[in-house]
Formats: sequence, C-alpha cells, structure tokens
Amino acid sequence: MAGLEVLFSSVSGSIGSPQDALVCFVHWEMIKTGFRCVGSGDQPSSSDKKSELLPSDWSSNKELYSLRYKPADGDTHMLLKAIAVDSTLIFNLMNSSTQQVTDLTVNISDHVNADQLHTFDSVFKDTDSLSEKVKSQLLPPQDKPTAQKTERASRRDEDEDEEQRRRREDSDPLHIPRRHPRPGTQPHWPGPMVPPFAAGGADLDPFGSRGGGGMIVDPLRSGYPRSGFDPSSGIPDILPPGAVPPGARFDPFGPIGRHRPGPDPDHMPPPGYDDMFM
Repeated sequence: MAGLEVLFSSVSGSIGSPQDALVCFVHWEMIKTGFRCVGSGDQPSSSDKKSELLPSDWSSNKELYSLRYKPADGDTHMLLKAIAVDSTLIFNLMNSSTQQVTDLTVNISDHVNADQLHTFDSVFKDTDSLSEKVKSQLLPPQDKPTAQKTERASRRDEDEDEEQRRRREDSDPLHIPRRHPRPGTQPHWPGPMVPPFAAGGADLDPFGSRGGGGMIVDPLRSGYPRSGFDPSSGIPDILPPGAVPPGARFDPFGPIGRHRPGPDPDHMPPPGYDDMFM
C-alpha cells in the first residue's frame, strides 16, 4: 500500500463521503499502473499537467466524478468516470483514441468504512480484493500482460536456457555425449525389412510385394510365364466371361488353354474293371 497513505493525507480535507474515499483508492491504482492525472472534467484544457495528485476540484460533484489521465510516457487520453447509484459506485474507463471502455461496479460499504472517513488506518476494508478488481476489470487490457504472452515468454526463456546448455556441453572437452536423444529429435531407425530386422519379414509381407519371398503362393504372381492368361475373360467351357472380377486373385483349376474333348476318359471305367481276376 506504499503511496496510498501519502495520497490520502493530501486530499483528506476534500473527502466528505464514502464514494470520495473509493475514488481516491482507484486513482491510486491508476497512478501505480503508470498513468498520471491531467485534470478533471470531460474536455482537455490548456492547463492540463501530468501529476500523481488529484485536481483541486476532483470531489466537487458527489454523484458524478470525471477525471482525465495520460500514460507517464505517452499521450493517450483516458477518461475515468464514477457514477453513484444507490449504495454502489460504477466506474467507467474509456480510451479516447479507440473508444474502448472498461467498467467496474463496487459496493461502497464492502470496501469503505463510512464512520472512519478521516482515519487512514480504518477507512478502507478488504483492500486486496478491491485492488484485484480494479486491475482485472477496470485497467486497460493492453497494459496488462496476457496469459498467452506470458506463456510465449516462458517458452522462449526455456529455449534460450537449453541452447546455452548445449553450447556449454559442446565446448567442454570432457563432456560425455548423452545416450538418449535430445527432446524434439528422432533417432534414425532402418526400415522393418532391412537387416537385422528382416527376421519374420514374410509374416509382415505375405505376398512378397517388397521383394523376396512371401508366405502365400499366388499363381498369378509366381513369376512363371502364363501366356497372357486373364481369368476375367473367362475359360472356354469352364468359366463364363466376367465370372472372375478384374484384378482378383484366381487359383486356376484344370489345364488352361486346352479344351478336353468329351467324354473325359477319366469319367469312364477302366477296361475289365469287373473282372475279379485282374
């Protein structure tokens, strides 16, 4: 709370209501953030001057407070208004350049002791909660680091630390290289069909499509000449055309390319099959 007591003492003569004390507290938060008050009212004046103090007429209107601020090292105009509504004080902070507005509603009795307006040690209540509300809800978002920026900065610091550590390791002649790869790198492993990992390769490639032998003998891929035989075109007197889909595996049965005249000799009984002495 450094600085709040000095500010409160400098304006204690102008504090005549609980809302005055609350406006004084919010003004102190603005100063801590890096803003400076340049005057009261809505419109800029030729007498505007950056100051950490409140203007002399800051509490002349107990129902509506209007204060103007600028960054200590910039010219952006910020207009702070506080409107008393029943037992609450509604704050609005507007950036005059972008028209961006933030607001905060405070229950006066939650943070100001109306019976101790001129005693600094007793006038404010639950200051930590009030300070957090002002920072998170009222102060301009662009002046507060976002979680995403903080996360990026943290990752950048970690990357820089890792890079410095690697340089130290590389420059150390006694350093023994690590056996495990660094994070983000992938060791080079040979393919599963390259020795010494080729054992059992036939199980992984049963048809031998990657070269070498497979487990399953496919007559259409056995490498033997087949005289242009295409099972999808049909086999005379055995399979009609289209019975085998194009590209389908087909295990031939019977002689291919030669028609047996009927009747088939295998279908006739052998000579003398009924002679019991043969």
